[in-house]
Amino acid sequence: MKNSRRKFLTKITATMGAITFGKNILDAFPSISDEFQKEGLQRKVIQTAENNIIDFRYAPKDWQSTFCFPDDPHKNLVGKMGDLRIGHLGRGQDEKIFPNRISFGLRGKQSLQYVEQKLETPAIPIITTKLDGGDVTFETITFASNNVDEGRVDNVIISIYPKTELEIEISPEIILASENKFSFEKQKEYSIMKQDIDKDILFVFNLPSELQTEKGIYKLQLEAKKVTIEKPYSFILRLPQQSQQLEKLEDGFDDVDDLLDETKKFWSELKFTQGKVQWTLPDKLDNFRIASTRNILESREVKDGKTIFQVGPTCYRGLWIVDGHFLLEAARYLGFDKEAQQGLETIWSRQDPQGFFTAGAGEAHWKDTAVAVYALIRQAELSQNWDYFHEIYPDAHQAMIALRELVKKSKDDGSLNGKYGLLPKGFGDSGIGGIREEYTNTLWTIIAAKAISETAERLKMPKTLDLKEFYGELWFPFIESTKTELKTHPKGFKYLPMLMSSDPKWKEIDERKQPRPQAAQIYLSQAIFPGYLFKKDSPISNGHLKLMEAVMKEDIPIETGWMTNNALWPYNAAIFAQACLYQGNFNLARKVFYGFLNHASPLYAWREEQTLQDAPDFDFIGDMPHNWASAECIRYLRHRLILEEEKRLFLLTGIGVDDLESDKAFGLTYSPTRWGRVTLQMEPIDSLSWKMTFLREDFDEATCPPIEWINMPATIAEKYNFYGATGAKSNRNGDLIFIKGSELKWEGIWKKRK
Repeated sequence: MKNSRRKFLTKITATMGAITFGKNILDAFPSISDEFQKEGLQRKVIQTAENNIIDFRYAPKDWQSTFCFPDDPHKNLVGKMGDLRIGHLGRGQDEKIFPNRISFGLRGKQSLQYVEQKLETPAIPIITTKLDGGDVTFETITFASNNVDEGRVDNVIISIYPKTELEIEISPEIILASENKFSFEKQKEYSIMKQDIDKDILFVFNLPSELQTEKGIYKLQLEAKKVTIEKPYSFILRLPQQSQQLEKLEDGFDDVDDLLDETKKFWSELKFTQGKVQWTLPDKLDNFRIASTRNILESREVKDGKTIFQVGPTCYRGLWIVDGHFLLEAARYLGFDKEAQQGLETIWSRQDPQGFFTAGAGEAHWKDTAVAVYALIRQAELSQNWDYFHEIYPDAHQAMIALRELVKKSKDDGSLNGKYGLLPKGFGDSGIGGIREEYTNTLWTIIAAKAISETAERLKMPKTLDLKEFYGELWFPFIESTKTELKTHPKGFKYLPMLMSSDPKWKEIDERKQPRPQAAQIYLSQAIFPGYLFKKDSPISNGHLKLMEAVMKEDIPIETGWMTNNALWPYNAAIFAQACLYQGNFNLARKVFYGFLNHASPLYAWREEQTLQDAPDFDFIGDMPHNWASAECIRYLRHRLILEEEKRLFLLTGIGVDDLESDKAFGLTYSPTRWGRVTLQMEPIDSLSWKMTFLREDFDEATCPPIEWINMPATIAEKYNFYGATGAKSNRNGDLIFIKGSELKWEGIWKKRK
């Protein structure tokens, strides 16, 4: 069975087991939250003023974008050169192979060169591409239409015009690269390419042409014409998506402007938040929020009547549970409550009779089971509705007990995992291929065990003792194992690799063939936030931060995933940035997040992994748009304003001087948290002062975890100081402002330092 979305194959060779503890062991140790409280309430805040610029300086050298409708089953893509990438075979297939590709050229001239590509707006996926054809400009406008009379069609409007006032003769050509067989039909007004098998039209355009064929290449050459700026060479390429025949499409050639207007109207009227939820962000950041939401909606599909939040439109066109959890959280932050609930139910439909979950990453990706349990709790927190949790709790309990049995069985399997009393060897993912001795599955199981044991106890659910025991049975052996597994970096600090020291790859003589210490550290970021497993200054969280800082290039950590040589994984940076927010390193968080934004294409989408800008040959892996990246963009933008800890709510942790040196209000309205709906708005009073309003509402105190404090930085970007609050008592302790968590409605004032 495939154990990786990367097609890394391995055989499971281990039996399974673990160490068990007495049922009252937790009573003998402080809880993680107790350890955190022993730090005191003060937290060191690291922040400096920065002028963060978004200019896409690290965009991949080749990109692709969706232009379909929300939940659309027809997911063709447009490339950087305006080329169409058609009919990807879906999940598990090579991300670089499209059965059919359509590109454009000019006969007798050199290849067209890229000039620019842009969206109509971040909300409207009408994509205009300009290419340089020497003495002419070649322009395409690509969009989807779904007119009631003709159905779903992909469209490309082509215009070719001189760069000067001179008249120029040109002969365009359309190039279809495909191993499929097509037949060409030439009519007086149309050129048609039909698939040989079913005679369906692949594309048709409204000019006659001549066909030349080579192996796998079909060139449709249009007649030569003289063109001017006022009279460009124009035609329309149409790709029917529902097997429509020509007579169904003909009117659209004459009414293409109306079709374009219909598409603009659809997207202009679409709401990118639902219910009472509203976002107001600075324009450049809001562009990313809107486009990321659109990316997610375009990759989504409805199957068996339920909404599926898919990771991407090509090789990840399906459900991955870890990715899916964060997509569902982003959906809740946007107010898509009904769809998020459907997505959660889709995840829970994957549980097998033993209690385990298996999705795109394979059977030994044990963390899928843990993440499903965590997602169940998180979605209940955000919705403030625990009905589905109560319904599914027996299945969630079964899932955790199934993981507990894995630990017990691994005890005598001879592995280092078994020796330590952890989850058995498993598939780590994210740069750790095969079934190996690793930490990632154990970390996520601890996160889930902690969350469900605390939640079940608070809600007085049955069989909580089993869950508390399992949490202790994993947490304490894990901590003990790290005393052996912590490594010393050449720069002198200690860090915890996700691949254990017993792995033979660590003994490779060539250092570049050894595992990257930063591989799969994404899961340690998640264990820090939102897992809440480590206090801020613990050796593990401190070492993680230093390790990721030590491997930064292009403003983000590199070589953290599958591409191990001069490459990077952009959305891993957004996840790390949120861990930095949680740890109080606000400046590093902003730097890394803006680095992540600058790795997007100018159309606001990310590749999963790509080579560095100075690499001699560009390479990449993974889908695009990759919607875990889109989700992490949304999650960071929310967490920079509202960040939940276990017992504290942090506000404004990711705000910088560029946010406050503008005259535009920003904030979130009715944003879901574990403590109900929170509204936070920042409004300028004058050139030196800002007013913050805070409201918490619509929560069930009987089911919420306790909230002790609301915290804010005492100084934002070294320039704006907290001046005071009305409606609630505030206190300053070091770098933080404290307001009691029970205060539901108040205002604060921020003033620029003179």
